[in-house]
Amino acid sequence: MRKRNESVTLEHERFASSATAPAAASSSPPPPQEKGFSLRPSLRLPGSARPAADPSGMKRTLNRRHGMWFRLRKLVIWLLGVYIAIPFLVKLCPAIQAKLVFLNFVRVPYFIDLKRPQDQGLNHTCNYYLQPEADVTIGVWHTVPTALWKDAQGKDQLWYEDALSSNHPVILYLHGNAGTRGGDHRVELYKVLSSLGYHVVTFDYRGWGDSIGTPSERGMTYDALHVFDWIKARSGDNPVYIWGHSLGTGVATNLVRRLCERETPPDALILESPFTNIREEARSHPFSIIYRYFPGFDWFFLDPITSSGIKFANDENVKHISCSLLILHAEDDPVVPFHLGKKLYNIAAPSRSFRDYKVQFVPFHTDLGYRHKYIYKSPELPRILREFLGKSGHRH
Repeated sequence: MRKRNESVTLEHERFASSATAPAAASSSPPPPQEKGFSLRPSLRLPGSARPAADPSGMKRTLNRRHGMWFRLRKLVIWLLGVYIAIPFLVKLCPAIQAKLVFLNFVRVPYFIDLKRPQDQGLNHTCNYYLQPEADVTIGVWHTVPTALWKDAQGKDQLWYEDALSSNHPVILYLHGNAGTRGGDHRVELYKVLSSLGYHVVTFDYRGWGDSIGTPSERGMTYDALHVFDWIKARSGDNPVYIWGHSLGTGVATNLVRRLCERETPPDALILESPFTNIREEARSHPFSIIYRYFPGFDWFFLDPITSSGIKFANDENVKHISCSLLILHAEDDPVVPFHLGKKLYNIAAPSRSFRDYKVQFVPFHTDLGYRHKYIYKSPELPRILREFLGKSGHRH
């Protein structure tokens, strides 16, 4: 009986405490809500305003945009600093400009053995080494006419040297800057000229390819003179023509002017993609576009070339040349602009030194796509050479 009374008392006290709990809860402050959680029902009427965007997210977006703008501005300032610094660097170190003119350190194609011209499809070509000066050695390729292809198989250098006296004309080819005597477009031209019945003798100037020495305009011209004399000593009465391409046209006119002054001119001079002089070519070169309107462009970029002893003055040389001249130039040439080749022709044609010789300019239309180094592809080239070289002698 006593236990039953105690249980009733306990139940009464529990009921009393539960009854007083709502009153206590209403009088005490509500507990703080947890972040991201609400006890209130989320009721949203149609058309009611959306809750405000999270300010921390907007701040992150603004910070990200500000960081991108800062990095972009930093990059622009850095590029501008480099752009301004390069002219001063070139002016202080003229050797940089000389390197850019010669580009002899660019050996294209790579990984070819210049001692093995047969690897380039020239199975009737011999590799020589000549020594124009002490401490200078130049690598030479001699390709015989296609008619002598079978006879040339397995022959040594002595046979090739004797072959120069055969009844075939000789072309001394002077290549442009960059690459080697094994350049793809050069090899293709050798094949074309060989198929037309010419001996083709070409070489790498000192400092190019596997030739030993330091590049310079004087040295390149002397190398060409040495090879020309070497050819003349072995070719007998066969005609010897000189063909220069691009920078090689500067070497070619230097050489021919010197030969004419000593009264041993070649039988003809062929200039492919020539310029007037190195200053005008450098000013017109695509690489100069970003600095062409830079204040003091001539002082920063062109004067260092001249101070390095590099002139290649074709426009002056042609006034002292007395042999037939053929100029070939593509209208779409992006390296040596067409107008420079035309200008050179306009200087040479009325020159008194050419009054007894043939001077011819042959343009190749833009639609042909021959650009700077693909004139060898022209199906008209054999006819042009045949007609010009057949009439290249002295008019008297």
